[in-house]
Amino acid sequence: MSDTKTTTARGRLAPPLARIGVILPTSNRMIEPQFSHYAPVEVGVHFARAQITGPWSRSLDLLAPEIARAANTLADARPDLIVFNCTATSMKEGQAGDAFLLDTIRKETGIATMSTAAAVNDALRVMKVKRFVLLSPYVQATNDHEIHYFAEAGFEVVHDIGLGLVGGDQYIAVTPERWVDIALANDRPDSDGFFLACTNTTQIEAIEEIERATGKPVLNSNQAVIWAAINHLRQTIPALPQATIPGALRERTPRVQAAA
Repeated sequence: MSDTKTTTARGRLAPPLARIGVILPTSNRMIEPQFSHYAPVEVGVHFARAQITGPWSRSLDLLAPEIARAANTLADARPDLIVFNCTATSMKEGQAGDAFLLDTIRKETGIATMSTAAAVNDALRVMKVKRFVLLSPYVQATNDHEIHYFAEAGFEVVHDIGLGLVGGDQYIAVTPERWVDIALANDRPDSDGFFLACTNTTQIEAIEEIERATGKPVLNSNQAVIWAAINHLRQTIPALPQATIPGALRERTPRVQAAA
């Protein structure tokens, strides 16, 4: 039987109401399935991989040609929005570095752009999370870059845990249940909530259980990006359904706009 959400009456795939292009690290294996699961079926999502993390990690000015290459491959599909989706890369050189990434993509393609950093920043603000616990699979140096980014943006990380893992194989091996245990063991009375950082993890599946157990908002990189991207599109396409992301964030409206 045809799914009326995704097909026409004749059983053919319906054209998408909008398209999103996503730039992701070459080693990432979680962004694509999580976008497919939580984004509305009425959105076409296209992906381009870029060598920007692990052995290819370097300063943003040196990464710019690779990011521009990936953006151009997405531009050929004519998306309404391009998302740069890598938490560590978008935050590692502070707010100026994130602005540089967005400017690189926008100048190369002429398409509205959004980053993980900007989406998370906005999600924290609409959830009124000013002081929070940061949890990640990263080594401490990466956590420290993100703590610096958040301080520049006006937030305070009151406690952080980096698991010190190396590479995607180790990141994706951490189960949602383990992320729940880590969050509950590291809650702090002076925190407003949690940020679970990284786009290449199962963290998104732990959000609702942590929220139930602590009564605090829980945000994650892919959750925030899907939420922000879909709501950006809904400004001009009201018929587009909301994303079915987990957590209290789902019903909130973003304040930030993609860079046009």
